[in-house]
Amino acid sequence: MSKEKKQELKKVMVLGAGKSGIAATNLLVKENIKVVLYDSNEEIEVERLKEQLENGDKVKIVLGKLTADMIKQCDLAVISPGIPMEEEFVKKIQAADKPIWSEIELAYYFSKGKIAAITGTNGKTTTTALVGEIMANYYESTFVVGNIGIPYTKVAADTKDISVITAEISSFQLETIHSFRPEVSAILNITPDHLNRHKTMENYILTKQRICENQSENQVCVLNYDDMITRKMAPVVTPKVMFFSRLHKLEEGVYLDNDAIMLAKDKQVKEVIKLADIKLLGGHNIENIMAAIAISVSMQVPLHFIKNTIKEFKGVEHRIEFVDTIGGVTYYNDSKGTNPDAAIKGIQAMVAPTLLIGGGYDKGVAFDEWIEAFDGKVRYLVLLGQTADLIAETARKHGFEQIIKVESLEEAVATCKKLANPGDAVLLSPACASWGMFDNYEQRGDLFKEYVRKLKG
Repeated sequence: MSKEKKQELKKVMVLGAGKSGIAATNLLVKENIKVVLYDSNEEIEVERLKEQLENGDKVKIVLGKLTADMIKQCDLAVISPGIPMEEEFVKKIQAADKPIWSEIELAYYFSKGKIAAITGTNGKTTTTALVGEIMANYYESTFVVGNIGIPYTKVAADTKDISVITAEISSFQLETIHSFRPEVSAILNITPDHLNRHKTMENYILTKQRICENQSENQVCVLNYDDMITRKMAPVVTPKVMFFSRLHKLEEGVYLDNDAIMLAKDKQVKEVIKLADIKLLGGHNIENIMAAIAISVSMQVPLHFIKNTIKEFKGVEHRIEFVDTIGGVTYYNDSKGTNPDAAIKGIQAMVAPTLLIGGGYDKGVAFDEWIEAFDGKVRYLVLLGQTADLIAETARKHGFEQIIKVESLEEAVATCKKLANPGDAVLLSPACASWGMFDNYEQRGDLFKEYVRKLKG
């Protein structure tokens, strides 16, 4: 992929000393560009931070206050996704008329090959993991990057012209793209999330839609026909649209027809895979698989490679993940259910009476639809974290009274063990982010699994 490099990079400031900031810093050093790594947290140990860098001695580290002189000396800033644009030091950089790039914009600047970029409120990780496996089974040089765990900047220098990159992209990363242009983009669905950051649904929708803003008419954007928000994007986006649908038979696109997923393309209809050959639980995963098919077909992968990969795919960690059965009670880890809509999918996948563990960081969303989705399946709701009182209040408003508040995840697991009957399920599906109590949803899910396994003694 040849890209015109309009911005000459001599000195770059990286904002945020977390995982993506460190990966961005390492890439810039590798490309012989001077780097200032800035973090507002003055308590970070500089020597420990340097140990995480590949060439720590070549990086100037600045903690605490950011001065106008430091900003003036840099060509641009690369912002970590966890930093809101409202931060005072970010406003100072904007006021100095310095460009602010997301970490994926920086990676795109240096990378080669073709990109399949996936966003949406829910299903991103599962879809990205599946597309990544499909690409790996067909193409010689492949990478899976982004929100799924590996920063794009970590592998950008290793990409080649023949490389295919599958990227999970968050709305936070899309806020500060400029030239980023995937070969195929996908917006899986949009439901309320991160409104504490984006303020309004309109802002959130427009930010998600940015994933395809630089695409040409010859490239492809995959959209969910069953989601009215994404369906309405079709007439306004520049690239060709390929829809997928679980509820409608499409003249063109990927759709569910009774017991099989079909592809309608160029006036031909072909069966891709029967539902009986799929290992994943839940209707939402059928949608993820259909999206993956649409993306992979648009990336020129033959159908038999797609089908064979789907047949072997077992899903991703922390998404309705079976943990163990202890004393006749089955435990599931759905720590990736970080918003109400994702957590609804977790409840819908349960077939047994369920003890549900929820609550966490408050992202400013409502929980009414989540409570309504209990649909008689939930025996007890065990709550922890910042949102516990709000969720309890919402549950009572909807007539659900079997609520227990706990102080920790370990206490939540122990409480569920006492209350569960043989044949029940215990589901961690918090409907909230993990921040405040945990580093991330992965740590929350790992601890849940650890506490469950301890029940065996």
